[in-house]
Amino acid sequence: MRKGAKGIAILAPMVFKKRTDDVETEDEHTRAFGFRTAYVFDVADTEGDELPAFATVSGDPQHYTERLTEFVAANGIKLEYCTSIAPAKGVSQGGSIVLLPGMSPAETFSVLAHECAHELLHRGTRRAKTTTTIRETEAEAVAFVVCHAVGLETGTAASDYIQLWRGDKATLSESLQFIQFTAVQVLTAIGASQDGLRSPETL
Repeated sequence: MRKGAKGIAILAPMVFKKRTDDVETEDEHTRAFGFRTAYVFDVADTEGDELPAFATVSGDPQHYTERLTEFVAANGIKLEYCTSIAPAKGVSQGGSIVLLPGMSPAETFSVLAHECAHELLHRGTRRAKTTTTIRETEAEAVAFVVCHAVGLETGTAASDYIQLWRGDKATLSESLQFIQFTAVQVLTAIGASQDGLRSPETL
């Protein structure tokens, strides 16, 4: 902070997540148990290096976005675009997918692949047997494999996202069968080459 900068005092909630047998359950929400005083500052009052940003997917998905959209529709999944989901870029709602408009073509394809994986993997009876960490790791790993197969560059975007949800190589290994099956299902449907298919274990 710059010397002499003054922040605005706010009441910030102190939260916790309820756990069952030391495992975070899917439908337990973060709950507030009190408040404390915190200060917020204008970014103009800060000094130092810029905060690091998450890597993003780049490249040209070509005709594969249209094919992926057709695959989604063929599975009875409705696709919509809405700004109200921000800051989320995509949301899987069970029978429908909502994407944030205005993303780059590469990012739109990647997010659609991620949410499509959620619809295929996590809307049946298996959902109750998985945690948020497992579901987000699986969906992002599927998107990683599909993006590479159509020629997009992901950099560290997938691994950054998985780490954000506390996923790791052990999580990937345990879910490998589901990830590979779903990725092949998507790639077959959109007609993408599976030669040299990258394994999600390379994340």
